[in-house]
Amino acid sequence: MAAARQGGTAPKRGARMNLHGRNGGSMRVLAADIGGTNSRFALYETDGLARGHAPRPHDRLCAVRLPTAGAASFPDLLRQAAAVAPGLFAPADGMPPALAVFAVAGPVRGGRRCAPPNIAWAVDLDDPALGPPAAPGQPPLSALPPLPPVLLINDFVAQAYACLRPGMLDVLDVLDGMAVPDAAMAVVGAGTGLGKCLLLPPCQPGAPPRALPSEGGHALFPFIDEREMAFAAFIRAHAGRQVIGDLVVSGPGLRLLHAFHTGQWLEPAEVTARLVPGRGPGSEPGGGPDDEEGKGLGQVLSWFARFYGRACRDYVLETLALGGLFIAGGWPPPCPRW
Repeated sequence: MAAARQGGTAPKRGARMNLHGRNGGSMRVLAADIGGTNSRFALYETDGLARGHAPRPHDRLCAVRLPTAGAASFPDLLRQAAAVAPGLFAPADGMPPALAVFAVAGPVRGGRRCAPPNIAWAVDLDDPALGPPAAPGQPPLSALPPLPPVLLINDFVAQAYACLRPGMLDVLDVLDGMAVPDAAMAVVGAGTGLGKCLLLPPCQPGAPPRALPSEGGHALFPFIDEREMAFAAFIRAHAGRQVIGDLVVSGPGLRLLHAFHTGQWLEPAEVTARLVPGRGPGSEPGGGPDDEEGKGLGQVLSWFARFYGRACRDYVLETLALGGLFIAGGWPPPCPRW
């Protein structure tokens, strides 16, 4: 599940990689979350892989966020990241990352390729553009940064494993309950689409947990009354296709909800800014609960929370995730000011 480039040999499936850095158990990891809206890159220094601990926040050495749509291809995204933050790939102290983990919002095939449904291009570790020129004497294809061995995984697989971090003990409890020991845990999150993943307990002592990705956001979304059916018809009219979870519990879903209840078409970040002061660029918060604008925004938030809860409930029932539910993603709007 790894690739090396610029003259290196790509480890194949099942091959073991040396994940230890120069400083004993310490190593550097380049992590990237490649989402439908934004792509985030960060360089960490940690002994976590050697000792079983999660990296601490102050281990982050360098980070950058880029709009995914601003890149013409995956290699172009890497070029942009290297141009904005050269230290991600070639730190000034000469100690590059020993491993890169790219988490992508879409199904990963064979650990080598992902064609994300909400991104215009694919991530392909075997893309010739990621390697040296095919013919001797040709100029370099581009100023691509050197890559260490790469692990390509689904973004919610990464999110599921992140739920095992000690820091997750401090998350906000939405609904109290008692987790069943050694039971599966569910992870659901709204972003550009609706992400889901199931985290299974170790199959035997000493074995790691296993994360099972899902494309459940592409399943048809259930609606239960005439008003909701009217919203479903509204979505179909504007999206031109069947109503799936990605169109409801997501940033685009929030935009559609706002248009349905207020008649105004805004970007998801602008809707959030109207719901909560200080959230999102270039937009003022909306009215209070007693005026028409405030009532419309109240309906937007209420419906979004209802649909979000329904998606979570259904996934837990479908998977019997009695170990708990984690809600993640980029679009769980916080409580509004009113």
